[in-house]
Amino acid sequence: MNKQELIASVADQAGIGRADAGKAVDAVFDSIQSALKSGDEVRLVGFGTFSTALRKASTGRNPRTGEPMQIKESTQPKFKAGKGLKDAVN
Repeated sequence: MNKQELIASVADQAGIGRADAGKAVDAVFDSIQSALKSGDEVRLVGFGTFSTALRKASTGRNPRTGEPMQIKESTQPKFKAGKGLKDAVN
C-alpha cells in the first residue's frame, strides 16, 4: 500500500473526501516527524511506538574500492510494533 492508497482507504472508512483524508494523513505524518525531531517518543497504544536511537560513528568499507571510510554518528528513527498490531498480523 502506498500513500495514495492509504489516503483512499482512510477516506472510505471515515466517510470523508479524499482531500480531507489527505490532509489528515499528512498531519499525522508531520506530527510524528516533529515529535521525533524534538527527541520525543510517539506511543500509539495497540499500534506501536515511534522513537529515535543514536547510531555511533563507525568505520566501514567503500564497496567499490575496499578502502576504509568513516561513517558519521547519526540519529535513526525506529518503530516497535505493539501487541494489538502483532496480534492483528498473526
